Amino acid sequence: MAFHYAVVLTGSIATGKSSVATIFSSFGWHIIDADTLAHKILDEQSEEISRLFGKVLVENGKVLRKELGKIIFHDMKKKEELESLLHPLIYEEIEYLSTQEDEYEKPYLIDIPLFFETNRYPIEKSLVVYTRKEKQLKRLMQRDGYNKAEALSRIESQMDIEEKRKSATYVIDNSGDLNHLKHECERVKEIILGDFR
Repeated sequence: MAFHYAVVLTGSIATGKSSVATIFSSFGWHIIDADTLAHKILDEQSEEISRLFGKVLVENGKVLRKELGKIIFHDMKKKEELESLLHPLIYEEIEYLSTQEDEYEKPYLIDIPLFFETNRYPIEKSLVVYTRKEKQLKRLMQRDGYNKAEALSRIESQMDIEEKRKSATYVIDNSGDLNHLKHECERVKEIILGDFR
């Protein structure tokens, strides 16, 4: 059965999910990364992407994700078209990998950025990486070079981080430095292991 030992790793843009995934990997935990799978499946569907959105979005069998992102960020209908193509395929792949992971009878993380927004996966436990919105904004501007308005529109296109925090089973506070984050991961790891015993 899929998802029995799964814990969803989620948060919002620039809250530090990747850093948490790296730290949990260093603990020996397995991570299923929805974004990595989405990129792989996107390229596998390059012919269909070319048909739906135009040949200019595909180069040497690879989808130009940034260009596609610009289109779907401003066009809800196109966004829905893309999601109805990709989401069932991503779900199928995650479910398959989860079934394999469950055989080890140990908790593992499934990194799903929009877990609460889509409400698609029947996974009971969720781990939210939390940081205050001001810090999120600052990190996003530094990381991706957005101006304040661009960064804010990216953040506000997702569910508010405070809402996600309220819905979470576990919360990792990523408001401090890397050392603080490592301690938070260690703390939450022990709680999760206790819950699965």
